Amino acid sequence: MCAHRMSCPSPHGQSPHVVAARPEQGWSLLCDGAIVFDDTGELLPDGRVVAPHRLPADHLTVAA
Repeated sequence: MCAHRMSCPSPHGQSPHVVAARPEQGWSLLCDGAIVFDDTGELLPDGRVVAPHRLPADHLTVAA
């Protein structure tokens, strides 16, 4: 893992980068140890969970 840490701001405005991607499974591992999912959810290195950011159903577009 690189020097990115969740507890401190990223140096020079750089955000953590992907070190392993499994798009067929819907997740990517970042250099700071976080796992991000295609549905926008996250599993942080300290074990905390960030719930997916979903839009309310009335904001979704429906194809005819």
